[in-house]
Amino acid sequence: MQPQQSSTRCVVAGTKNIFVGKPNGTVQLLDQSFKLARSWKAHDHGSVTHIKQIPETAYLLTLSEDLSQEPELRIWSLDQTEKRTGYPKCLCTLTVQNGRKNFPVTSFTVTGDLTQLAVGFGNGAVTVVRGDFIHERGTKQRTVFESEEPITGLEFREANATALYIATTSRILALAITGNKQGTPARTLDENGCDVGCMTLDPQSNEIVVARDDAIYAYGPRGRAASYAYEGAKKLIAVCNGYVLIVSPPNNNFARSSALRAFGGAQVNDILNTSSFTILNTDLKFIGHQESLSNQVSTLFGIWGEIYLLTVDGKLFRYHEKTFQQKLDILYQQNRYILAISMAQKYKVDPVQQNVIFRKYGDYSYQKGEYDTAMQQYLRAIDNTEPSQIIRKFLDHQRIRNLIEYLEELHEHHNATSDHTTLLLNCYAKLKDVDKLEEFIRQPGDLKFDLDTAILMCRQGGYYDQAAFLARRHNEHGLVVDILVENLKKYAEALAYIVRLEPKEAYPNFMKYGTVLLEHCSTEATQLFIDYFTGSFRPKKDAVIVQEAPVTQESGGFGTMATSAVQNLAALIPLPYMTMSTAQPPSSGSDQKQTVNQVVETTTEDDFVEYEVPKPRVAFSSFVDHPDQFVVFLEACIDSEGVKTEDKTDLYTTLFEMYLHKAGTTEADEKAEWERKAKSLIESKDVPIDTSNVLLLSDLEKFRDGTVLVSERQGLRFDVFRSYTAAQDTRGAIKALQKYGPEEPQLYPAALAYFTISPEVLEEAGTEVEAVLKKIDEDGLMAPLQVIQTLSTNAVATMGLVKKYLSSTVERERSEIAANRRLISSYRADTTQKLGEIDELATKPASFSATRCSACGTTLDLPTVHFLCKHSFHQRCLNIAEGQEPDDIECPFCSQQNQTVRQIRRAQEESAGRHELFANALDRSSDKFGTISEFFGRGVMGVQAASE
Repeated sequence: MQPQQSSTRCVVAGTKNIFVGKPNGTVQLLDQSFKLARSWKAHDHGSVTHIKQIPETAYLLTLSEDLSQEPELRIWSLDQTEKRTGYPKCLCTLTVQNGRKNFPVTSFTVTGDLTQLAVGFGNGAVTVVRGDFIHERGTKQRTVFESEEPITGLEFREANATALYIATTSRILALAITGNKQGTPARTLDENGCDVGCMTLDPQSNEIVVARDDAIYAYGPRGRAASYAYEGAKKLIAVCNGYVLIVSPPNNNFARSSALRAFGGAQVNDILNTSSFTILNTDLKFIGHQESLSNQVSTLFGIWGEIYLLTVDGKLFRYHEKTFQQKLDILYQQNRYILAISMAQKYKVDPVQQNVIFRKYGDYSYQKGEYDTAMQQYLRAIDNTEPSQIIRKFLDHQRIRNLIEYLEELHEHHNATSDHTTLLLNCYAKLKDVDKLEEFIRQPGDLKFDLDTAILMCRQGGYYDQAAFLARRHNEHGLVVDILVENLKKYAEALAYIVRLEPKEAYPNFMKYGTVLLEHCSTEATQLFIDYFTGSFRPKKDAVIVQEAPVTQESGGFGTMATSAVQNLAALIPLPYMTMSTAQPPSSGSDQKQTVNQVVETTTEDDFVEYEVPKPRVAFSSFVDHPDQFVVFLEACIDSEGVKTEDKTDLYTTLFEMYLHKAGTTEADEKAEWERKAKSLIESKDVPIDTSNVLLLSDLEKFRDGTVLVSERQGLRFDVFRSYTAAQDTRGAIKALQKYGPEEPQLYPAALAYFTISPEVLEEAGTEVEAVLKKIDEDGLMAPLQVIQTLSTNAVATMGLVKKYLSSTVERERSEIAANRRLISSYRADTTQKLGEIDELATKPASFSATRCSACGTTLDLPTVHFLCKHSFHQRCLNIAEGQEPDDIECPFCSQQNQTVRQIRRAQEESAGRHELFANALDRSSDKFGTISEFFGRGVMGVQAASE
């Protein structure tokens, strides 16, 4: 666009429109397409040289000048219209006074609430007008400042108090308009002034910006706030969208010979010479744009998010700000990453995009070999960067410390994996940086790394104390015990730690390392097993009392101040259930003191945590190779009321086994004592031990007393005797024979066989052999032939040993033979007699001489009945039934005896056919010939013959 510059006195940007002041007093309003939207005659006299719109309002201030009279100021309301003319409504018109001195207006400003305005003149005077401009209720004017230099700039700075900043060609001053300091003289902020058009207000920072040849300066309530070096002459300055806009005059401009000339007495010196236009970003300290113009610039303003520049020849240049990404691309091309970062932070772009810039800057620095700088950028972009890419870079160049720094930051941001933790701890180990390792694992707050990996790496690297601390801090009690036992070999400390855990946490730990703890801390470990398996386990609680003690010459490493495993453990890691208390005794000024931590147990009887008591059997395997401790444990469990009755069978059986084991591994008196305990255990009637277990264990351990006792209880007397004979314990065998022989006669034949097994046994048996032979002979336990066969199995027994037995046996046999012969003779005589009687009865008549009735005893009379048995009866005394056959009549006296004989005979006839009875009797009988004779007498053979 190229407006008629000669007909334009001022061009000003408003809120939504551009205002153009004409020499004839007309004001034009241009829209965004630079078309005339409105125009009106604002002043009747003079040219409109200054226009200002109150931001975000419809109020417009215009000022016209005519050097023949004082300047005229009008205030317009753009949203109100005069009905007669259609012009904006004029709210107020006033003449700005300058002591009737006609000097041009060099600067003009107004407050945001339109209650005060200030006008600066070329003669160095500043007039402030106060009042209600909108409702025209009156105004007051006062010249608040006068100087010999012309006024080159005016700006109101509104905060808690309003101050008017005044610029001359040689000074910058601040004048309090409101507040406590109102009415005080203007305060000089800087002894250097500025040219006309080189002072403006930065609406964002609310600071006054002044352009001088050497730099750009910012002023606040306390004076100069900041400065930005930018050398060169300046003609115009403006602030738009955070940028400082500077127009510099041509380099060969005429020298300023006077203050008035410097103020701008001539607008154009050399139209052919070029001017320069620069856009500065003072916050970021870089030049956003710079170019040379063929003509000098008359006006500079910003509106609609763009910057406009009007030259003296009427050309209007528009500058559009590049997008943020376009700016970044330019900066990337120039490798200006620091500037890109600052710009991103200024515009408050999202963190992801900022991290992209950090990463690019890091890559650039890495390529240049600036590894520290690169790492700093990678750390800033850590949230949106794949860690493996960065780690790989620094692994290649062996930049371990940079790598450590990155890995630590990964953990701080909770972005670390177990592999990252492993790598970090390996780096610490490689550098042997124990302090860094300590700092890493002891950092407060939430866990920022994989716990299992950290503990594993510490253990692999030999940092066992750190691993134990880490596990304890995060209540990984199992790992704490593992480290104390497997790595540190601190068995007492491990046991002290276990007894301070809850029952459900203590159980798996002492069960896992029970055998090891029993090996190194037998008494304490055994007591722990007893307490837990009898239901009386209570976690120990401690208090750490901090005391002051005199410094001693003793020095050392871990555990120097501790007097027990508990104190050693407390010095290594915090104990569970541990409290702190401080005790500071009176100290003398001459004694040096040092702090001592004394661990004191605070467990009371009431500190009981109920838990499920496991079966004692599960603890048995822990006592392998520790028989003494095992015996103590078993005895304590048996005596405890906390063990269930059904579990005591295992306890008694195992205790009996341990007694026998101890007896088998000891000698003399100690062996006898263990055997005594074992025997007393199984002799008790209340001990629930299975007899089969007792027999098995006694046999395995060769504990004869146990075998004997069980055999006695089960009536296995023969087994008791056999156990003695198997062990060739002749004395024991004799005792068993004497004790059980009367009830077990079969022991005597076995004893006879044993006594003659060897000459030594026979000699040890002594006279007991004769006693056995006598008993065998008396009770008929063995036939003489069997005795001879038994004694003849070996060459131990002699004829002298059995001479007496044989002679007595032969004599007895002879006597029995003679007696049997006499008995046979008598049986034969009886049989002959009976046969003769039967023959006489069958062949000869019988005579009856009885005169009296055998029944009633009276004299016999007819009818009389005579029986062959020589008994005679009256017929009436026999009670013969009517029709009874004579053959059916029996002698009343002999009928009972005859009936018995008939029944016996009938039974014999019936049993003669039941051969299974004969076979069973024969199997059970020890005298088989006698059994055959008995059944022969019953007629078995005769029945068979008859049947055949």
